[in-house]
Amino acid sequence: MRQVVLDTETTGIDPKQGHRIIEIGCVEMIGRKLTKRHFHVYINPDREVEEEAFRVHGISNEFLADKPRFHEIAQEFFDFIKGAELIIHNAPFDIGFMDHEFARIGGYPKTAEVCGVFDSLVYARKKHPGQKNNLDILCRRYGIDNSHRELHGALLDSEILADVYLLMTGGQTSLGLASNSESDSKQEGGVEEIRRLSQERPPLKVIRASEEELKIHEERLDLIDKKSGQSLWRVKH
Repeated sequence: MRQVVLDTETTGIDPKQGHRIIEIGCVEMIGRKLTKRHFHVYINPDREVEEEAFRVHGISNEFLADKPRFHEIAQEFFDFIKGAELIIHNAPFDIGFMDHEFARIGGYPKTAEVCGVFDSLVYARKKHPGQKNNLDILCRRYGIDNSHRELHGALLDSEILADVYLLMTGGQTSLGLASNSESDSKQEGGVEEIRRLSQERPPLKVIRASEEELKIHEERLDLIDKKSGQSLWRVKH
């Protein structure tokens, strides 16, 4: 099965009030494994981002000014998701915006006509009734490190949701160690068993960041500091 974990960021909460998509992030899974294929784009909405929305995702009007319009990326986006099962947290929100954007252009079917849709929020509420089930809570519940998530971002949230989905819908159900054989047998539910590594294996190669990479890293931390006050990477413990 081909699945696409998807998230969007928008100018506000209601497309009927003229709000638009400003970021789309998708990661692909086949057979419950990430393929490293993804789709990610920022979009000029031709309208202002509401202040409340900006506080959530930190995407400014100035940043979006030179980005493509939705009609310029629509076909590539449609081709990426077509035929896949979409995994979305609170699917009606994102699907509503997507269908609104495609309808503005014309010539595209509704998303549900060409894709399956799995709403991970609905699933989480059934699995954990009476509890909060937003993405941050689910990360803590399933032991997923999302400390790098200072602000919402469509691609980052899609990557995190993929981890949540895999654990919430099956994940690693047993820690039983495999024997020393080279068997590729799997446990019930399609989860691969843990295999012992040979003690004679060569040491892992240590790859250190270059000066240019460190410079880019510091520039990114400066941006996070500017938007959120202070990044976790610069907090002294």
